[in-house]
Amino acid sequence: MPADAAAVSPASAPPGPGPGPGPGRTVPVTGWGRTAPTAARLLRPRTYDETVAAVRACGARGGIARGLGRAYGDAAQNAGGAVLDMTGLDRVHAIDADGGTVLCDAGVSLHRLMEVLLPLGWFVPVTPGTRQVTVGGAIAADIHGKNHHVSGSFARHVLSFELLTANGEIRTVVPGTPLFDATAGGMGLTGVVLTATVRLLPVETSWMSVDTERARDLDDLLVRLTATDRYYRYSVAWIDLLARGASTGRAVLTRGEHAPLEALESRKSASTRVRGGRFRRGDALRRDALTSPLEFRPQRLPAAPAFVPEGLLGRTAVGLFNELWYRRAPRARTGELQRISTFFHPLDGVPHWNRIYGRSGFVQYQFVVGYGQEEALRRIVDRISARRCPSFLAVLKRFGEGDPGWLSFPMPGWTLALDIPASLPGLGAFLDTLDEEVAAAAGRVYLAKDARLRPELLAAMYPRLPEFRALRGELDPGGVFVSDLARRLSL
Repeated sequence: MPADAAAVSPASAPPGPGPGPGPGRTVPVTGWGRTAPTAARLLRPRTYDETVAAVRACGARGGIARGLGRAYGDAAQNAGGAVLDMTGLDRVHAIDADGGTVLCDAGVSLHRLMEVLLPLGWFVPVTPGTRQVTVGGAIAADIHGKNHHVSGSFARHVLSFELLTANGEIRTVVPGTPLFDATAGGMGLTGVVLTATVRLLPVETSWMSVDTERARDLDDLLVRLTATDRYYRYSVAWIDLLARGASTGRAVLTRGEHAPLEALESRKSASTRVRGGRFRRGDALRRDALTSPLEFRPQRLPAAPAFVPEGLLGRTAVGLFNELWYRRAPRARTGELQRISTFFHPLDGVPHWNRIYGRSGFVQYQFVVGYGQEEALRRIVDRISARRCPSFLAVLKRFGEGDPGWLSFPMPGWTLALDIPASLPGLGAFLDTLDEEVAAAAGRVYLAKDARLRPELLAAMYPRLPEFRALRGELDPGGVFVSDLARRLSL
């Protein structure tokens, strides 16, 4: 950061007295999957002082910080207690446009960072499948993206953060310390992140150069990913989990890079040409690439209705969608220019898309198994295919080296994520058997997406769990920070 930006820590600087977060009101709270709604007292601090006051006002049932509500399960819920809506702390304090760092509040969304940073030639180092995630949430879940095999998780790019602990103290936390490793992936249970300094990725344009190809089955997909992933910063495969027989695990593989300026200058397409085919840096770094064409014309794609009939996304409908999606994908196409939103965040253009699974909501099940456990991955894919789980949002990626967070999800290996309607008969028992298979393969499930894991499997999946529990016990003996996830899994 510039010297003047680094001289004063925002959380320790006097933010000015505020009226306090207020007593809060009791509201229903649920995860993005809408599977386990509970009620909590909602507090919305707007300053650091108000955040301290809110933590002190949590009461006997404690509290948990919450960002934009994109954790799929119960990680940001606290039945009968308090939930701290941190989106009121949303200031970008300083940008070092030469060194490539940003200092911001924890309530700033990745979307807001992209809006501010992209015209300056910088991009967030890691983004998941939605840009509607706060920086604090990104640290708490240690989010990953399509570039984990190259760049690791979000916390790897965090230079420091300020953490409000249970005793009201604000600590500056840096990598390589136990508190950093417990907080990165710690699901908000070590305290409330107030600010963070994040290292950024330089880019020349707001476009992606994308290669797409089809894989005929799971084995073909694994071979292609293993052989070529190292040549791409971003890589992901949509996988058809309803395909069976010789087509089991067929997929559409998409890889990409941030398009350099010369790639745009060489294009003659009207969609990318500016003033005779020459591009200036300001033209190439357009922030409107953060939104899809549908978002420019929201009337073309209305929000999902509040209630969708159960079974609408059944096996027949999803099977037809999967067949169409696979067939329309090119067998091989290289160098296609796509908007950032199209490549990274296609579902952000569909308001309230989580409603399409009906009143019962949906479960997003994500697991990882290590390299050398490909047979376990094949067995799980075979079982999902045989069970005919209607999932049209299923993706497979390769993870690189794991990050030091004690409860951080990624580890070197294969990760599969799929959405399943919660109304599917027998789903809970079926996923329990998959959990056992994952644990037996020394893999793990992602806590930021979980809503139903049995606690007895957790220690096998996260071997540093005892250290996390011990540090949390020392840091917060009164249990000020707690969530439905923490209670369910005895975190």
